[in-house]
Amino acid sequence: MTTLSASTLTGNEVVNPAGENLGEVKDVMIDVESGKVTYAVLEFGGFLGLGSKLFAVPINAMELDTDNERFVFHQSKERLENAPGFDKDHWPDFADRQWEEGIYAYYNVKPHWH
Repeated sequence: MTTLSASTLTGNEVVNPAGENLGEVKDVMIDVESGKVTYAVLEFGGFLGLGSKLFAVPINAMELDTDNERFVFHQSKERLENAPGFDKDHWPDFADRQWEEGIYAYYNVKPHWH
């Protein structure tokens, strides 16, 4: 079992198995009722933070690579570019179960509440 502070995860690079950079973790979302980390908020695209987009990625869709201090996300750049995302001023309602179901279905992973 690995226990890390949320602050050590923010800023971590996210890559796919081919080693392509998919962005970086900007935040970590926690379900306070269960105490589980549910999502990593991934920033992808743009240049120097301009034109980038944020994505809620289920934490169980990624693997933590502690040796390289990064996450490996088993998705292509194209899949991420077409994923449901949001901008820094308009975050989704993470308590909206219908929205959550859509995110987990998109990435084809088991929802955190199961």
